[in-house]
Amino acid sequence: MKRLLLIIFLLVLSPSIYAQDAHSAFDSGEWFRFRIHYGIFTASYATIEVKDEVLDGKPVRHIAGAGKSSGFLSLFFKVEDYYETYIDRNEVKPYKFIRKINEGGYTKDIEIKFDHQNAQALVHDKKRNTKNTFATHDNVQDMMSSFYYLRNNIKTSSLKKGDEQYVNMFFDRENYRFKLKFLGKEVLSTKMGKIACLKFRPYVQANRIFKEEESMTVWVSDDDNRMPVRIKAEILVGSIKADLDAFKGLKHPFKIVVD
Repeated sequence: MKRLLLIIFLLVLSPSIYAQDAHSAFDSGEWFRFRIHYGIFTASYATIEVKDEVLDGKPVRHIAGAGKSSGFLSLFFKVEDYYETYIDRNEVKPYKFIRKINEGGYTKDIEIKFDHQNAQALVHDKKRNTKNTFATHDNVQDMMSSFYYLRNNIKTSSLKKGDEQYVNMFFDRENYRFKLKFLGKEVLSTKMGKIACLKFRPYVQANRIFKEEESMTVWVSDDDNRMPVRIKAEILVGSIKADLDAFKGLKHPFKIVVD
């Protein structure tokens, strides 16, 4: 049950092939809510919202994510997580990332500022009152901006089953090269109706949370929105599933498959 919202944000990443139209998949005002299941229980809900703001004199898109445990499981394991990123309005480039979580007593309070000109990230650990600077890779993204960067650049006309794509991501204190594999197309039955989806497999290192490297699957809508529809993962103590429960503010029309 630990780090549910972290798993959500890591899993909604989807592979990309570079395109030129900035922010083509989303706009300010977009909002998603996910229902997270652990076995037969509803473990928590998570939301992600996009707003226009100004940061240090720069016009940015402020993307805020929040998750909180609910129902029966919240009686003995409480989760309250907040994630935020501030990205440039003209391209998906992060300026600041915030991670503030409390998961059953496990807490973090981290702020990362990105210096793209010098390829550095300043990590302020507010819990430990430390500041450290780390080198970053080219075209670096934070955990949340990666989702929007990849959604924005996906190009289905050249996707073939088995294609693998990568994104450079900086998280907490490390650089990651995240790999994703396209598995094909599938129509999912949801509370909103049947949705045509693209199916991907993110590859992660097996550890004390995940069972194995190939234990996760993510479905995104096969339309211009590229919105996450379903996420499944096998973890060491069972399995979790996150379903898109509600949305608003999509930039493009939402399509339902008609039989």
